Amino acid sequence: MIDRYLLRYFLAVIDHGNFSRAAGACSVSQPTLSVGIAKLERELGQMLFHRTNRRIELTEAGARFAASARRIEAEFLLAERAVQETPARETFRLGVLATIPTPLIEDFLIELRREGSAMRLEIVEAGERDLNERLGRGRIDAAVTLLRGDRDKQSGISLFSEGYSLAMAADHPLAHLPVIEPRQLADNVMIVRRQCELLSETSRYFTSHGVRPFFAARTTNEDRALALVRRGLGVTVMPDCFRHAGVVRPALADFAFTRTIGMVSAAHADPQTIERSNIVQALRRTLTRPVTDA
Repeated sequence: MIDRYLLRYFLAVIDHGNFSRAAGACSVSQPTLSVGIAKLERELGQMLFHRTNRRIELTEAGARFAASARRIEAEFLLAERAVQETPARETFRLGVLATIPTPLIEDFLIELRREGSAMRLEIVEAGERDLNERLGRGRIDAAVTLLRGDRDKQSGISLFSEGYSLAMAADHPLAHLPVIEPRQLADNVMIVRRQCELLSETSRYFTSHGVRPFFAARTTNEDRALALVRRGLGVTVMPDCFRHAGVVRPALADFAFTRTIGMVSAAHADPQTIERSNIVQALRRTLTRPVTDA
């Protein structure tokens, strides 16, 4: 296989009439170019130039090879130009709140692929505070996160609202009750969800009712928390959208907290770019669907 740089040396000698000027055009020294031409001739098994003190002329083999060399170099240039003229695919950096269930994100990605979005999607999972910081610094284009207060709800696109309830194993002694009083959990083991946006409020709720449970696990992984609940290690409080076979979701008495999930765009984000990405449409069709058990 002939290296492209050898073809360029060969054509430069033809175009400039001598090795010295050809070397300058190729930004190499004359000895380097001469070595390259000699290598090309060895690979082809033919002399390409008649070398005299006054001039350099193509041999018959050189003349035949020149036509092919020019065609090959022209194809190289066309290929380079085609790549340079191809617009780079836009990348949409979407932050996703860590406390959104994995199956909902999976459904969203399936929907987005079905629509054939032309954009590349980069998912950035983080907690609420981290997402807000990334939005402010322009490190992500938008975030599926909590909408808090009137300003967020006006600037963001609301997707769904929900409450919080207990998560416990289906064979838990209290699993048959639709509503559970905090005192009924006084001797229960609990699991702490580190990413929970209501961690402080939940702690105060149980403390105010005299419930100070033993914590069997502390995890930042929501799927892990569900698995631990399902296997009976303990109970926990989760947003209502978390569902899993083997886990029941009874209400917690007088625990009236709710959250609204929506999409908030960064200041630099172009609304038309977001619209073109089909991301909002895919989010609406998936995150607003009824939640079913996994």
